[in-house]
Amino acid sequence: MKSSTLFSRAQKCLGLLVMLFPLAITDLQAQNPGAVSGTLLDHGNGQVLPFANVVLLRPQDSSFVAGAQTTDNGAFIIDKVALGKYLVRATVIGYKPLRRTVDLTSAAPEAKLGPLRLISTATQLAGVTVQGERAAVEDNLDKKVINVEKDLSSVGGSAVNVLQNVPSVTVDQNGNVSMRGSSNITVLVDGKPSGSATGGMGMRLEQIPASSIERVEVITNPSARYDAAGSGGVLNIILKKQKKDGYNGQAIANLGTRDKYSTSLSLNRRTGKLNVFGSYDGRNNRWHNQNSTQQRADVEGVLLSTNQDSRSQQHGRDHNGRLGLDYTISPEQSLTVTVQPNLHRSNNVGNQISRLQTGSEQPTFQTNRTDVSENVNVLDASTDYRRTWAQHKGRELTGSLNYTGLLADVVVGQRLTEGAPDLTAWKQDFHVHLDALEFQSDYVHPLDSTGRIDAGLKSQWQTNNGTDDYLRQNADNQQYAQVPQNSFAYNFQEYLQAGYVTFQNQLGKWNYQAGVRGEYTHTQGEVRGGKGQFNLQYFNLFPSALVARKLPGDQRVQLSYSRRLNRPGFMQLLPFPIYQDQRNYRQGDPSLRPEYINSLEFGHQISKGQATLSTTLFYRQTNNSIQQFRTVDTAATRLNDAGGIVAAMSFRNYGQATSFGAEMSLNQPLTKWWRLTASGSLFRNSITAATGTEATRNNLTGTLRLLNTFNPTPKLDVQLTGNYRAAVITPQGRIEPIYNVDVALRQRLFNDRAALTLRVSDIFNTQRQRLSAYSPGYEATGNFKNETRVGYLGFSWYFGSNKPPKKIEQQPQGSGGGFGG
Repeated sequence: MKSSTLFSRAQKCLGLLVMLFPLAITDLQAQNPGAVSGTLLDHGNGQVLPFANVVLLRPQDSSFVAGAQTTDNGAFIIDKVALGKYLVRATVIGYKPLRRTVDLTSAAPEAKLGPLRLISTATQLAGVTVQGERAAVEDNLDKKVINVEKDLSSVGGSAVNVLQNVPSVTVDQNGNVSMRGSSNITVLVDGKPSGSATGGMGMRLEQIPASSIERVEVITNPSARYDAAGSGGVLNIILKKQKKDGYNGQAIANLGTRDKYSTSLSLNRRTGKLNVFGSYDGRNNRWHNQNSTQQRADVEGVLLSTNQDSRSQQHGRDHNGRLGLDYTISPEQSLTVTVQPNLHRSNNVGNQISRLQTGSEQPTFQTNRTDVSENVNVLDASTDYRRTWAQHKGRELTGSLNYTGLLADVVVGQRLTEGAPDLTAWKQDFHVHLDALEFQSDYVHPLDSTGRIDAGLKSQWQTNNGTDDYLRQNADNQQYAQVPQNSFAYNFQEYLQAGYVTFQNQLGKWNYQAGVRGEYTHTQGEVRGGKGQFNLQYFNLFPSALVARKLPGDQRVQLSYSRRLNRPGFMQLLPFPIYQDQRNYRQGDPSLRPEYINSLEFGHQISKGQATLSTTLFYRQTNNSIQQFRTVDTAATRLNDAGGIVAAMSFRNYGQATSFGAEMSLNQPLTKWWRLTASGSLFRNSITAATGTEATRNNLTGTLRLLNTFNPTPKLDVQLTGNYRAAVITPQGRIEPIYNVDVALRQRLFNDRAALTLRVSDIFNTQRQRLSAYSPGYEATGNFKNETRVGYLGFSWYFGSNKPPKKIEQQPQGSGGGFGG
C-alpha cells in the first residue's frame, strides 16, 4: 500500500511549523533587539562557573522576562529582549546571588557586562546538603506515579521495557501488557489514546523509545474522568518535553550484541513566550527466535498430529520524530502544537520443519520457508489549549484536538522447500488504512480550599478500511495470482460520545470523590459483499467512588469502586482469516459483544522516614467475558494441500470471570548505598469453562519483582532486578511461569555532562513462553523462545542545563537477547 496520502499530511503539518517558526523568530528579533552578555567567575580564584542560571527580571515586580545558562567557559548571553530597564540576577549553588541593573536603549541596545565575580558561601554551607528530588514512586489519591528517569529498573529500549518494571504491570516476551492478570487495559500517551503492543490505532508501545519517557501513571481503579474502556485499568505514559530557557538537549548512542543499534537526539529552544522542541529516535535491531508447537486432533475418527519447529531472524527498523511548539499567549493561557511521524519496517524470515502423521501411518516431513514483512506509517498530530484564572486558584479549562493516521502493509508468505515438490507458495497481503479524530475538553471548578467539581466532554471518531488478499503462486513458479474466494475487503467505523462529572471534597481527615460517566458507542462494519455485517449501538453509565482517610503516623487507607467495559476491536469482530502460517489463523466474530467489569479496591499506605509500604486488596468481576478460543477447522484440514491440522483462533463471550487478591509494594533503604524495592501480588482467577460442560476453572497465581539499587561511589549506580510471574489459566489451558534477572551499571562522566551505561538483560536466559490448550478431541502445546539475553553499551551526552538523572539511564532492549542468546 502506498503511504503518499498519510505523509503528504505529515509534510503539510511539518511545513506549517517550519514556516511559522522563522516568522515568529524574525518577528521577535525585529521587536526585541536588546541583549545582555557576560562571564561568571569565582571571586577568589577566578575560575569560570559553568552551567549557572542567569535571568532578567523586571525591577518593578521582579517578574521573569528571559533567562540563559552559562556555557563551559562561564559565558552567557540573553538576546531578543525588548528595550528597557532590567535587573540581572545570577545564581550558582554555593555562591551568593549576584545582581546588576542594566538599561537597554535604542542607542545602546546591548549590555556587555564582562567578568562578573561571585563570592563563595562554602564556609557558611559546610556540612549542609540540600537535595530536592522527586521520589521514584509516588502514591497519589487515585493513581501511582512512577518517575522513570529516577528509577534504575526503567532500563529499556521502548515503552514495553519500561513497563516491565512498573508495579501492578506484567509484560511477556512478546510485549503483551497486562495488569493483575488482565490484558484489557487502556494505554494513553500524554493522556491521549495510543496503539498497544497487540495493535490498535496510534503509535504502538514498542515504537516509543524509553529515553523519551518521563514517568508512567498507573490507575488500577480509574474514576469517571477516564475512558470507561479497559477492564484492567489505565496506563498513562508521559513523555519528556523540555521547557528550560535557552538551548537544551540530550544525545544518546547505543550498541547491543548481535547487531542492535539505536540513537536519539532531543533539543529544545525557549525564547520569551515561545518554546520549540523536537526529537528523533532511530533503531536498527536484529532478533533471533526459536518456536515449537505440537497439535493433536481427532478429525472424523482419524487421529492427526502436527509438530512444528522453527528458527527465525527478525530485522526491525524504526524512525520516530517529534516536532512541536509551546506558546504562552498570556500568563493565564497557553497553546501547544505537536506533530509526530513514525515509520516502522520489519522483516521476519525463518525456516520451519513440520512432522505430519495420520493415524498409525509413517510420519512425513516438510520444510517451509516463511517470510513476514511489516510496513507501518503513523502520523499523530495534536493541538492543546490551557486556560487558568489568577483570581481563582485551581480553576482550569483545557481542550485538545488529536488526529491519528495509520497506513500499514503486512505480508505473510510461505514456501514449501522440501516434502511436497508439487505444492506452490502462497502469500497473504493485509492492508490497513485508519483515520481517527478526537476532541476532548475538561473543566475544573474549585468550590473552596478543599472541594472541587470536574466535568468534561469527549468525541471520538474512527474509520478503518482495508483489504486482505490471498495469493497463490502460479504453476510456472514465477508470478502470484489472487484467489478471489479467499480474499476480502472490509469497512469499519466507530463513533464515541462521552461526558462525565465528578465531585471531590475533604472533611477533616476524610477525602471523598464520586462521579459518573456516560458513554454512547456506535460501531458498524462488514466484510464487503455483505458478509459478517454488524451494527452495534449502546449507551452505558459508569459510576465511580473513592473514600480515603488519613491515619496517625503518616498513614492512609482508601476504598474505591468503578464500573468499566471492554469493547471488542475490529480484528475481533470482522470474520475473515488472518494467517500466521498455512496451518494456523485467527478470525473475528461479528456476534461478539462488550464485556462489563465491576472493580473494588481497599488500600493502605504508610511512610516512615525514607521507607514506604503500600498494600491493596482488590476484587474484579467481569460479565460477558471475552476470551480466546482455539479449535480445529475440520473442513480446512481435509482440504489442506500441505497436510496436517489447520487450527483457528477466535474470540467468544464466555459468561463470568472473577479475580481477587492482594498486592504489596515496599521501598526500603537497607544502607546508605543499598536500596531495596519489592513489589508482588497474589490473586485467584476464576474463568467459566470454554465448552460449557466443564466446571469453572480456578487457579492461584501471582507476580514478584525485586529491585536492588547500589551506589558504591557517588558517580556509579548499579541495579540488579529479578522478575517472576506464576502460571496463569486460560479458558482452555494455562500459560506456564516465566522469570528473568537483569543487571545494569551507569557511570556519570565529565562533571555530569555525560553517562556511560552497561546493561545485560535476562542474564540466565530463562525468559520463554510455554502454553497449552485443550478441548474435546483437540490438544496443543507451544514453546516460544525469543532472544532475550542481550548486552548493551550506551553513551549519553547532555546539552545546556540537562544532566543525567540520579539513577541509571534507559538503554535499549526490545524483544530479546544476545551473548549467544
